[in-house]
Amino acid sequence: MASDPTATSKPKPLASEADSSYVKLAMRNMVKNGSTSLVHFGLTILGVLGLLIGLAVVFH
Repeated sequence: MASDPTATSKPKPLASEADSSYVKLAMRNMVKNGSTSLVHFGLTILGVLGLLIGLAVVFH
């Protein structure tokens, strides 16, 4: 009698487990890069605020 092939294979990780590994990887990269991530975040915020203020001035 043949054995069940699914019984010996590893179960696939759930979607939440796969997502959590991506989150852990992203967090590890943020900690490793430190200030670079904060600088990029700050520049992004300034860019969005500049865009909003610029659009407010143009369409006023």
